[in-house]
Amino acid sequence: FNVMKKIVLTLILLFSLVPPIYSQTAKSYNVKGLEKFAQGDYKGAIQDYNRATELNPKYAEAYYNRGLAKAWLGDYKGAIQDYNRAIEIDPNFAMAYYFRGVTKGELGDFGGEIQDLNKAIELKPNNPQAYNNRAAAKFQLKDSRGAIQDFNRAIELNPKYAEAYNNRGVA
Repeated sequence: FNVMKKIVLTLILLFSLVPPIYSQTAKSYNVKGLEKFAQGDYKGAIQDYNRATELNPKYAEAYYNRGLAKAWLGDYKGAIQDYNRAIEIDPNFAMAYYFRGVTKGELGDFGGEIQDLNKAIELKPNNPQAYNNRAAAKFQLKDSRGAIQDFNRAIELNPKYAEAYNNRGVA
């Protein structure tokens, strides 16, 4: 009887430690966050991304998505912290570099923006938006020649990129 009692108590303990099958996963919270983000509920999205990162602290995509939501709310420093964490987890996360750079530009750190966009372009060289944004940062730093070269590259990659044509004309 004591052996059987110990087995039953052990099983009860084990089952109490295992989350129920219907519990949410980090991925499902990330997806819920994406849905809320798409609906413009950035604060709700952040709550879901928080839960995703609690469940999986190595979930680079959830940190990246939370950074996007924070940026939409104007929390640029918080967004950069999340992009930093995403990059720390996945050093080849091109879009995290891209948006960290763009966010640095929002804060007036055009040199930092260019550094991040350089890395984003290194990892994903066919992104016309990265060239367009890097060109805009170069233009802010009075490098018109470098800006025009990047606007040209953005246009080569996407000949229908009206913003790049306009920006090149300004430069």
